[in-house]
Amino acid sequence: MYWSPDCVENVVIGINGQFPGPTIRALAGDTISVELTNKLNTEGVVIHWHGIRQFGTPWADGAASISQCAINPGETFVYRFKVDKAGTYFYHGHYGMQRSGGLYGSLIVDLPEGEKEPFHYDGEFNLLLSDWWHKSSQLQEVDLSSKPFRWIGEPQTLLMNGRGQYNCSLAAAQFINSSSSICEFRGNEPCAPQILHVHPNKTYRLRVTSTTALASLNLAIGNHKLVVVEADGNYVQPFSVDDMDIYSGESYSILFTTDQDPSKNYWISLSVRGREPKTPQALTILNYFPTSASKLPTSPPPIAPLWNDYNHSKAFSNKIHARMGSAKPPTTYDHRIILLSTQNSIDGYTKWAINNVSLVLPATPYLGSIKYGLKNAFDHKNPPEDFPSDYDVMKQAPNPNSTYGNGVYMLSFNSTVDVVLQNANALAANVSDIHPWHLHGHVFWVLGYGEGKFTEEDEAKFNLKNPPLRNTAVIFPYGWTALRFVADNPGVWAFHCHIEPHLHMGMGVVFAEGVDRVRKVPNDALTCGLTGKMFLNNKGH
Repeated sequence: MYWSPDCVENVVIGINGQFPGPTIRALAGDTISVELTNKLNTEGVVIHWHGIRQFGTPWADGAASISQCAINPGETFVYRFKVDKAGTYFYHGHYGMQRSGGLYGSLIVDLPEGEKEPFHYDGEFNLLLSDWWHKSSQLQEVDLSSKPFRWIGEPQTLLMNGRGQYNCSLAAAQFINSSSSICEFRGNEPCAPQILHVHPNKTYRLRVTSTTALASLNLAIGNHKLVVVEADGNYVQPFSVDDMDIYSGESYSILFTTDQDPSKNYWISLSVRGREPKTPQALTILNYFPTSASKLPTSPPPIAPLWNDYNHSKAFSNKIHARMGSAKPPTTYDHRIILLSTQNSIDGYTKWAINNVSLVLPATPYLGSIKYGLKNAFDHKNPPEDFPSDYDVMKQAPNPNSTYGNGVYMLSFNSTVDVVLQNANALAANVSDIHPWHLHGHVFWVLGYGEGKFTEEDEAKFNLKNPPLRNTAVIFPYGWTALRFVADNPGVWAFHCHIEPHLHMGMGVVFAEGVDRVRKVPNDALTCGLTGKMFLNNKGH
């Protein structure tokens, strides 16, 4: 549908006429049922419920070619799943690059009646953060799949709850050295900022989620401290910061106290991290009662840390620990997989690869082909679990060529799995990107981060005392990140970089565990590929 997320009319993927999609709210223990009808005339669609474990319902995970077939135009698919844990989650498209096209919304799970959070607050707000291009997601897909490769460039605008401002700024010209004019709103425009209205001397919970396609972000509220209390639906030991980083696929709850001069308003700012910012800061206003919301803050918006100040980002990540009393990880692992992320060339196309395999998803969803033992649906050879020991992660690869693959890492049910994500130099010299990795169907403990190439000695640095539980973790440039999880959820699960262009270019792997324990998969999840043909043949007999 036509929409103006940043005051420039464009096409977005809407849900029920809304952008972003409607916020879904439930209580822990509830079963959510979503009837999704695809009204996109020429594209399939799925929705992934990001951070929901899908215990017992792996076909409802919403990952095209992994847990289900894409829903055809005109068809309806019912997602029915239980939300067992309170927290801040979201949902988004997981087919092609539809998340870039605006297919996302918030999913908030509250504690059941009678239970209390381990922290007090007087009111709450929700911020769903995204980035926006004026070029359509379909054209971006063609750019990335072209020979020679065409990079999509940086987003035009950062959005808060689907609202941003292109070519105008809320901050007066005296604060921002740019040619953009002051934004003027009547208040009902789809790009008018959502103002956060607060009363003095109260504590508020701000739920913050990033569904960006590319941008890593930094959030700050002028003159206010942020106390982080939740990450990806898991309680963390509270800690206070002036600003916080948030990567695509992550969610947080932060508490802030309205202890500033109530005759003023304050900026809430969002800035790009880890890539040279060519996208202006996004701004909205924290409005103190009884001050008028139209009164602009008298001080400039918070200045973001330098985009490449990785020490600032690492310091934030290293402050995140599980809340005292949280479950501790198993002390040893059964199975370790080391995954090297590289940018490669295949037949002149630019791709991303993991252990030199660039993921191309098959026509038949893995959940069906593994469950029904279909031999020709994907490559049954085990993908590589490590990379050559002489590979220098700090330099350009002597041979940039790679191969396509669609193999699956078969994990023993209930085993403890360690994954070490290893970053490296990209195709260009002296370039190594930030990659936030998201695991479907599980939470993992983040055991630690390190510089350079991971070695056995690094194991001694693992935090087994209070590592945070997450569903998304970042690898920093030229660094490694170590994760541990228990393969306790029967199904087939994606594990991939949450940067939309990178996933599209092959940056992901697939894990399967206990598929023989999955009860009958609904046929309408598997109507394509070899499973679809199998059902047709069965009907013919």
